[in-house]
Amino acid sequence: MSGLLTAIGIERPPSIKFGPGLVGEVGAFVRARGCARPLVVADPFNAARVEMLELPGDPVVFGSVRAEPDIANLDALLAMAERFRPDVVIGFGGGSAMDLAKLAAVLPGSGQSIHDVVGPEKVNGRGAALVQVPTTSGTGSEAGTRSLVTDPATKNKLAVQSRHMLADLAVVDPLLTLTVPAAVTAATGVDALAHCVEAYTSRKAHPLIDIYAVEGICLVGRFLARAVRDGGDREARAGLSLASLYGGFCLGPVNTTAGHAVAYPLGTRHHIPHGLACALIFPHVLAFNAPAVRAKTATVLNALGLSADSDTAVGAASRAWCEALGIDMRLSRHGVPEDDLEAMAGEAHAIRRLLDNNPRDISPAEILAIYRAAL
Repeated sequence: MSGLLTAIGIERPPSIKFGPGLVGEVGAFVRARGCARPLVVADPFNAARVEMLELPGDPVVFGSVRAEPDIANLDALLAMAERFRPDVVIGFGGGSAMDLAKLAAVLPGSGQSIHDVVGPEKVNGRGAALVQVPTTSGTGSEAGTRSLVTDPATKNKLAVQSRHMLADLAVVDPLLTLTVPAAVTAATGVDALAHCVEAYTSRKAHPLIDIYAVEGICLVGRFLARAVRDGGDREARAGLSLASLYGGFCLGPVNTTAGHAVAYPLGTRHHIPHGLACALIFPHVLAFNAPAVRAKTATVLNALGLSADSDTAVGAASRAWCEALGIDMRLSRHGVPEDDLEAMAGEAHAIRRLLDNNPRDISPAEILAIYRAAL
């Protein structure tokens, strides 16, 4: 684990507006910057409520962002951006919309393709301002510098990381999440939890990030069940929005570990939404890592109102906690076939950028055992 003498850097949007009713700050920012060609990147639901952003003029809207976006979805957006040449790009939606917005702000006119920029700090620069507006509480993408797109040819996620993809402004308005259905609230809430837990228990964990990670875990423990029970609970929605933002702070300098690596093939191969995929895997990896981070695991359980006297009990208690949110925790119920588990384990084990951070080494056989236990 990292200590106080380990160097670390945090990059955050220079302006973060957090609070109910602040979504109109997007339009104020665009006007103040003198931008005249805004491009909004959204899923179909949020594309129908773009007026909430209070943008000047008649913004162009790319409203067909898909869950788990792939290269074809990105290419359609980039083609629109190449034609329109926006001077500001606004991501308006969940992590998928915000991730694509980042790429729409840096790739058009750059001479670079998505394959040219995969990895850390390969983006040449950015030609448009960037604003991020989350409408779910899970990914924390509004605060980060990473974008993930699925490559259908390899069924793997392409990860781009660049300081040029950091938003100029992030507007986190919890009221935008009031319409999120209970099932999506539960799954994305566990995704926010996983970001915080994985950063907190990572080999790269750092005291500077631990403070956000632990507070994010506590916020999820306090507010997620409330928001699932009553989607109109504004305090609970605000608590989850803050937890998600804190999870985004954790991703930059520390990032996730085995939980996300093991979850990725569920999305790329079987089209399970990212938040749900992370929720299905979360208790299994928490239990697997417990022997390496016992004190931190106890802190996590305590924040969720749980206790366990063995590693097996860690998995059982955290799985029951997820099930109490209404999440069906069986992979088979979400279309994952048993005969694909071995190939999934091989793919997950190859995601070294995440697995090398895990507090405990994990083999392909151990990943396969997790999938089988979750089936």
